[in-house]
Amino acid sequence: MRLQQLKSFKKWFLSYVSGFYGGDGYVNANIKLKEKHSLRVCEEMQYIVRELGLKREQALLAETIALFHDVGRFEQFARYRTYKDHESIDHSLLGVKVLRETNVLDGLLNKEKQVIRKAIEYHGLKELPSGLDGDCLLFCQLIRDADKLDVYYIVARYCRQYRRNPAKFSLELEFPDKPTYTPKVVDDILNGRRTSYSKLRVLNDMRLLQLGWVYDVNFAATLKRIKRRGFLGEIFSFLPETREIEKVRETICSYVNLRIKKERKL
Repeated sequence: MRLQQLKSFKKWFLSYVSGFYGGDGYVNANIKLKEKHSLRVCEEMQYIVRELGLKREQALLAETIALFHDVGRFEQFARYRTYKDHESIDHSLLGVKVLRETNVLDGLLNKEKQVIRKAIEYHGLKELPSGLDGDCLLFCQLIRDADKLDVYYIVARYCRQYRRNPAKFSLELEFPDKPTYTPKVVDDILNGRRTSYSKLRVLNDMRLLQLGWVYDVNFAATLKRIKRRGFLGEIFSFLPETREIEKVRETICSYVNLRIKKERKL
């Protein structure tokens, strides 16, 4: 893959997304959210591949995946006015469909196309399918880490905006904002498990699920960036101050610190 191809993909992406803006302010705000997210994930991907010392061709392919990983989100929100896959359509599979129908990947090698499609298809799963190896596994791990880095940024940023003025918050809230949380979600995190989306009932459950994503981070470099930016502490600040939540904080922080410490010893 060549740098000029990536530049062409970015130009196509911006043109494609522009077609989803219209007169609906709510839709526009949510389309803008995913457009900016996709571009920032490209930047996060650049950081990770540098930290891992990947080859130039690998870096270009990884950034292409980052650019297109949520390309299905735009049609999803325009059609259904929600990003909830279980209430609308699987955005990952829709993204693969968009890339196939637009032929935007024409010019790449078949093996490159296959890796891009698989990484996009699998990026939103609770966990990767067993049996992946080689490039497919590597690039699936890369996009899942880069995606999480920016979602942590988004969660922290928009939690602040929502707290300042809930009435003017223009983005979709997937769950009711109540001062409670679901014990089963807490139990999963305390036991080192990635909790299921089906268990979420309130907004605090979503925040807990996102904190538990650290168990699914593939590279210590990603954890170091999460810690350095203070994302976990900020998200915790929006949760109730209870003994259970404090135990979650201790568990999450200990896990992150241990992973980073192990990497330093290698």
